[in-house]
Amino acid sequence: MADTIIGRNAVIEALKSDREIEKLIVGKGLEGSVKKILGMARDKKIPVQYSEKPGLDRIAGGKNHQGVVARVSPYQYCTVEDILRRAEERGEDPFIFVLDGLEDPHNLGAIMRTGECSGVHGVIIPKRRSAGLTETVAKASAGAIEHMLCAKVSNIGQAVDELKKRGVWIAACDMDGQTYTKQDLTGSLAVVIGGEGSGISRLVREKCDFSVSIPMKGKITSLNASNAAAILMYEVVRQRDGQVLR
Repeated sequence: MADTIIGRNAVIEALKSDREIEKLIVGKGLEGSVKKILGMARDKKIPVQYSEKPGLDRIAGGKNHQGVVARVSPYQYCTVEDILRRAEERGEDPFIFVLDGLEDPHNLGAIMRTGECSGVHGVIIPKRRSAGLTETVAKASAGAIEHMLCAKVSNIGQAVDELKKRGVWIAACDMDGQTYTKQDLTGSLAVVIGGEGSGISRLVREKCDFSVSIPMKGKITSLNASNAAAILMYEVVRQRDGQVLR
């Protein structure tokens, strides 16, 4: 069964990638970036169907489609090995995020977006009690879902063990850890982010090599998962680039 990608930017990113698009549904008489989308679809020989706004509204389920919807095959998951291979192909130390029970699709999409921008090679999610790759995630990722590898595994703990066997250090994002700017985050690294409310499971935390924390100065004691991930991603970038805090 086909899925949908909704909105101009998300559709453009899908067209740029190797994603198989079955057809585009476009509003009649639209200008601007829609012309670019139609040109890309023509180059890739993708069928285009024109529709009045009520038809697009119905297909998009009332979401803001900006006059463009793509019918696509369901998103494809990869393996942990695929993520490690991508790092090897780039000549880089593995940089991975493990999401232990993250259920909010907007958080998953935001993490994939920042991860794609910061050089993360892939994310790992569990098959149960987790957001999966859906249109909502695609929209929140602003198209990054087309470029970011995502492995769905039966057991996060076993995936962590597999990474450790391959020489990857595992860092838990936890309030009891070392301040993130004082911890060495260079080299092969996977960062574990816990789910909303429940955090990282005890078994997974025990498998981690060390923990890092983000100082909380206000009355709220924790950050949104995607915000915490973004901070840690760019600290890894800073350390890998050899930048010095002043």
